[in-house]
Amino acid sequence: MRFMMLMIPLGYESAPAKLELDPERVAAMMRYNQALKDAGVLITLEGLHPPATGARVKFDTGVPVVIDGPFTEAVIGGFWMIEVASRAEAIEWARKCPATANEMIEIRQVQEMADFSEEVQQAAATFEHPQGGWGKALR
Repeated sequence: MRFMMLMIPLGYESAPAKLELDPERVAAMMRYNQALKDAGVLITLEGLHPPATGARVKFDTGVPVVIDGPFTEAVIGGFWMIEVASRAEAIEWARKCPATANEMIEIRQVQEMADFSEEVQQAAATFEHPQGGWGKALR
């Protein structure tokens, strides 16, 4: 089972576009990342620039509208994609993260085509995903 662990840094919505990172915190996070890798569960990970540098495209009027950041809700600072045997194992990995009191991790299972009806699988089969997600190159 694949899970995305989303890092949600509290207060990140007001972070400046250029961040100054604490080298000790970065080192602790790299040790955690290495533990995920050494355990063979890490698929990929990335950090994201603050919302001040982002943009959103809304479609609620039927016409795409671009809104520049910063944003005050649903702010994500980065993510890990892991492959583990269960939701409980994903939670256990998240509990090991050296996060601070100003951070939380949301864990979301990745949708697999087998989760959907045959009709949905057929509709998605026309797309050949480069990494084996939805489409012809299914896992």
